[in-house]
Amino acid sequence: MSIRRRIFEIIQPDHGNSVASRVFDLTITALILMSAVIVFAVTFDLPPSVLPVLKWLERTASIIFTIEYLLRISTADLLYPTKGPLFARAKYVVSPMAIIDLVAILPFWLPMFLPCSMLALRALRLVRLLRILKLNRYFDAVKSIGEVLASKKRELVGSLFFVVLLMLVSSLLMHSVEHDAQPEVFKNAFSGLWWAVATLTTVGYGDIYPVTVLGRVLGAVIAFSGIAALAIPTGIITVGLTEQIGRDVAVERELERQRSKDVEHDNELSRQREKDDEHDRLLREQSAMLKKISEKLSKLER
Repeated sequence: MSIRRRIFEIIQPDHGNSVASRVFDLTITALILMSAVIVFAVTFDLPPSVLPVLKWLERTASIIFTIEYLLRISTADLLYPTKGPLFARAKYVVSPMAIIDLVAILPFWLPMFLPCSMLALRALRLVRLLRILKLNRYFDAVKSIGEVLASKKRELVGSLFFVVLLMLVSSLLMHSVEHDAQPEVFKNAFSGLWWAVATLTTVGYGDIYPVTVLGRVLGAVIAFSGIAALAIPTGIITVGLTEQIGRDVAVERELERQRSKDVEHDNELSRQREKDDEHDRLLREQSAMLKKISEKLSKLER
């Protein structure tokens, strides 16, 4: 086995077949979680002696993530064996997980090569939190949610378009009804949009609210409409998860049946080998007896 093939097998998500791959997965997962904890930790007033340690841990994690990213690019032709080496690497670089891997290491390398202001550096530090998305590669639950969102994207886009349309219509209606009574509150359609978002999501901050009778009636209708509208994407995702779980269970049952067939086949082969061994033993015994009889007949003839 070549070194590149071995590296490819190690860095791919493990399914319990390789100890080295399992160790690699656990290491990367631990580094991802550690990076997320560091992002939160640096927002506290920590002792001066702790900051260098956190910085060293962050630097180590970033270097390891960079090595992982480069190894995945170098072995991309093994991930896409039907593509050419160059096209396979290009296809991997633009894949969602590769983009997440790149975003995970950019906050570490960009300040070294590009002049950044303090605001930009702070934004880059926050980008490090996106490393948590790398867990999608190692946890089946996260993968299932991603697969559901991908399979139901048309339904979700349609439902979200309906929600956005409802917010826009609600904001314009509320602005038209309440502008004369509260010109300083409902100054424009954007003020109505903020109210529509808070109402349709049933958050209700209370900073903006209708005071006219017609506005309150309209607000009640919009609030009930928001409950129904926001339930649509929730129901779509719920149905998608149910279907995904059903497919996973069906696949697992099929794999279990296949494993049972394989075990039965192995047992049948074992029984057949035992029969063949017994048959060979009987043949050897018969051959030995015939040889003895032949020798005795030869002696008698003499």
